[in-house]
Amino acid sequence: MISSVLVVDDDPNLVRLMSRFLTLEGFAPVPASNGAEALIYLRGGGSASVILLDLRMPVMDGWEFRREQREDPVLAGIPIVVLSGVEADGLQDMDPAASFHKPVSFPEVVGVVRRLCETAR
Repeated sequence: MISSVLVVDDDPNLVRLMSRFLTLEGFAPVPASNGAEALIYLRGGGSASVILLDLRMPVMDGWEFRREQREDPVLAGIPIVVLSGVEADGLQDMDPAASFHKPVSFPEVVGVVRRLCETAR
């Protein structure tokens, strides 16, 4: 079964490249340009095995998305991997499965995604 990965970032170039890399590695990427868009997708019945999450985005940032995700019992268990271009104090409070500082190594991120998807099976 192909695992879907929700890629939440306002940088269309990063989303495009990450999606291409995920597709080549056998995953089904789903793009979202901010946290609100990601929540609409998930609450509308969309699925994700892992969420790649930027912290700084317009409309709804990664911090607010994570708060909303944790409050929703259906979504709370989906692991997140933070991809951030800024140093973030309190990142451990988000309880990410992993975090990467941009620019990211696509193979490293995909390796973490693969491990998380295998663990979830």
